[in-house]
Amino acid sequence: MNIAIIFAGGAGKRMHSKDRPKQFLLVHGKPIIVHTIEVFQYHKEIDGIVVACLEDWIPYMEEMKYRYRLDKIGAIVPGGPTGQLSIYNGVKEAAKLYGEEGNIALIHDGVRPLIDGKIIHENIRGVREHGSAVTCAPAQETFVIINDQGEITQVEERKYSRLAKAPESFWLKELLSVEEQAIKDGYTEMIDSCTLMRAYGRKMHVVECSYENIKVTTPNDFYTFRALYDARENQQLQ
Repeated sequence: MNIAIIFAGGAGKRMHSKDRPKQFLLVHGKPIIVHTIEVFQYHKEIDGIVVACLEDWIPYMEEMKYRYRLDKIGAIVPGGPTGQLSIYNGVKEAAKLYGEEGNIALIHDGVRPLIDGKIIHENIRGVREHGSAVTCAPAQETFVIINDQGEITQVEERKYSRLAKAPESFWLKELLSVEEQAIKDGYTEMIDSCTLMRAYGRKMHVVECSYENIKVTTPNDFYTFRALYDARENQQLQ
């Protein structure tokens, strides 16, 4: 089975929203997280969805599941105090619901709605063929490494530079095992699953995507998403 694990456990302080976390901000009357989940809901290769979100917002997420007929959602679980622990809660629940053996977990941000079916398909194929799939976009500008003094220590060639985005996909059993080992070792704040898996010696296979696969984190991201969403909608008309 192919299981999407959508994590949205953060409060989104950088968004400066008035009365709701960023994942529940509305675009054309629909929460961003619903826009995201629907891509997986309507993809024929996705068999189940687990959502990890802010505990106080679980009743609202349950309402959204019913309102938008998101019937592939098998569970909605509380997020954790860090992004890594939110993912872990979702992965653990997916293993409980669907089993560990032979299942693929696609880890995705609840506020990254501009993906498409091709990216999902390529992630699933990447795991089957290589054991992992990390969705990446080519760097559009020069990527540099700096030290604590703000000095550039390394300039990477642009043709080899990528921005890691999402989904990040793995065999569910392997990801759960690494998550549990990391927690046992005291690591609970890995920035993403790619960083976590690399830290434990796993090889990462790249799946290319466009730069438009943005994470809606700031007000500028919100306006960009809304503009790109409208542009895609308008392409339906001649």
